[in-house]
Amino acid sequence: SRRNIARLAKDGLIIKKPTVVHSRARVALRNEAKRKGRHTGTGKRRGTANARLPEKVLWMRRIRVLRRLLKKMRDAKKIDKHIYHSLYMLAKGNHFKNKRVLIEQIHGMKTEKAKEKALAEQADARKGRARARLARKADREAKKVAAAEAEA
Repeated sequence: SRRNIARLAKDGLIIKKPTVVHSRARVALRNEAKRKGRHTGTGKRRGTANARLPEKVLWMRRIRVLRRLLKKMRDAKKIDKHIYHSLYMLAKGNHFKNKRVLIEQIHGMKTEKAKEKALAEQADARKGRARARLARKADREAKKVAAAEAEA
């Protein structure tokens, strides 16, 4: 009975065994080493590279970085919505390896656009000058005709 067990425990015939220690100190030490890159060579790997760090996770990280940058630049009016859309679709199509490559492309597109704008302005100015020249010539011709009619 309970009383008998209690008496035996008091007499020292029954003792409570200590709890078994299951320390995680070695595990913590090993994980610390793994954080530094130890114990992770080819011989320690069981899963495929894709199982250890999925390609999808890498893709999601990269595409989120690229899309975040594109949105930030569009909101800051650094790129217009047309450039944004074309670059967004290129990013979706796996065109950019990383953020640096995307930024290079953006700079390239912006300089190209600026060049085209400058050329268009030059062409407009040239056309304007040509129109003015033609108008002056036509006035001159009209004055000559008027003078010739006045003489005659």
